[in-house]
Amino acid sequence: MSLKQPAAFTLMDAMDTDPPSSPDGPKRKRSFDQKVFVNRSLTLENIKCYGFDMDYTLAIYKSPDYESLGFEMIRDRIVSIGYPHELLRYTYDPSFPTRGLVIDTMYGNLLKVDSNGNILVCSHGFRFLKGENIHNYYPNKFIQRDNTDRFYILNTLFNLSETYLYACLVDFFTRCTRYTNLLTGYQLGDLFMSYRSMFQDVRDAMDFIHDIGILKERTIKNLEKYIVKDANLPVLLTRIKDMAKVFLATNSDYSYTEAIMTYLLERKSGGPKRSWRSYFDLIVVDTRKPLFFGEGTVLRQVDTDTGKLRVGTYTGDLQHGTVYSGGSSDIVCDLLDVKGKNILYVGDHIFGDILKSKKRQGWKTFLVVPELTKELHVWEEKKSLFEELKCLDSFLAEHYKHPDSSKRDNNPDINAIQSRMKVLTYRMDISYGQMGSLLRSGSRQTLFASQLMRYADLYSSTCINLLHYPPNYLFTAPPVLMPHEAASSNSADFASSELTTVTNHTVLK
Repeated sequence: MSLKQPAAFTLMDAMDTDPPSSPDGPKRKRSFDQKVFVNRSLTLENIKCYGFDMDYTLAIYKSPDYESLGFEMIRDRIVSIGYPHELLRYTYDPSFPTRGLVIDTMYGNLLKVDSNGNILVCSHGFRFLKGENIHNYYPNKFIQRDNTDRFYILNTLFNLSETYLYACLVDFFTRCTRYTNLLTGYQLGDLFMSYRSMFQDVRDAMDFIHDIGILKERTIKNLEKYIVKDANLPVLLTRIKDMAKVFLATNSDYSYTEAIMTYLLERKSGGPKRSWRSYFDLIVVDTRKPLFFGEGTVLRQVDTDTGKLRVGTYTGDLQHGTVYSGGSSDIVCDLLDVKGKNILYVGDHIFGDILKSKKRQGWKTFLVVPELTKELHVWEEKKSLFEELKCLDSFLAEHYKHPDSSKRDNNPDINAIQSRMKVLTYRMDISYGQMGSLLRSGSRQTLFASQLMRYADLYSSTCINLLHYPPNYLFTAPPVLMPHEAASSNSADFASSELTTVTNHTVLK
């Protein structure tokens, strides 16, 4: 296996592992949806315990139907507390929002940034800002993203509906002639509507529909419309349970978990009836992740007949068939008698599931990225644009390193090259949606992509793809050269090629 250089290394290019049964040749492209991609090598044989989140992990919600349902509910809630009724005209557009965006609660902008906070895309409502307009807000095209009082990162797929509603609010008030547009909000007589207060109202509306349970009620009433039922899920869990311990850790309450998991795992007719709880050695609901990976909360038993919590903290040994509420990741390790390094945790939340379990507990991690199916297909179709963009990047880099680059008569038209690069970046981005790819903007990777690469050992569009690999499979990540190592390698390759054209007595110049 040859070492890869950073210049040739891309997110989709070097971190994947083909299913063992995948043939080479033309059919290989069709196996993309079945692949598990690798950031750090991992041997399944060493995994003694598998943990699963539920929402958007075992239970995949159908897009855009589910996001549209959530959008309508929080839109209606916003109007019910006093926002203009004209907002009811807005309907959910799945082509606009993407996960991993940042809301600037001071100026009301939606931002796509890289790992360092450099701005890749900026929109004010549905108006995309360019060049000088971005500099007016952010002189260095940069934000301090660790300023969590001002910047809010939209990490989960649940955030898509509120991301779009916030853009709708900014769009409406910007266009509405009754309101005066100010730098940090809108004025109507004595009323000032700040971007920060609008953001908080949207967050409160989202919390409201979750807390009172109306979103869950609508979901349960129409499970076929909103949740993907995959016949391979019980097959996967059965296979894993034959060789390792399995637990479920979800933020959802017991009643909702019961309804969803019954739908996904229990057969209505045919074959022996099996309870969904039998697929797991341990079930924990109301985990309150990411708190679950830190100090946690009180561990209590759940009465599965009534859904109510039993009084007192549970301090006994693991009881199979029992459902628990709260607790912490440390308690899970104690109850299952496993160590963190032997646990593979599968979840969809880059912060609440993956980052915290990796940083605080040292668990192995598997990130579920449902958007990856679309990302891969668009990448295959538009990869030629990326290759051209990469060539132009390299050309500019070489031009500025050239010893005679200071002479004007030797300079190519840099402006024309930069304009072409902007066109290529736009053509790539718009292929994914109005906000572009979840993982990149042109040749630059997003904050979400950098976190994925840093904290997820494995990732895939669905955890079901584990079925395509044998239980003892070694997921191998290709080694990556650091820039100084790549430079040394390039020099050695260059010298080797030059030496073949000269005699042993020739000194390389």
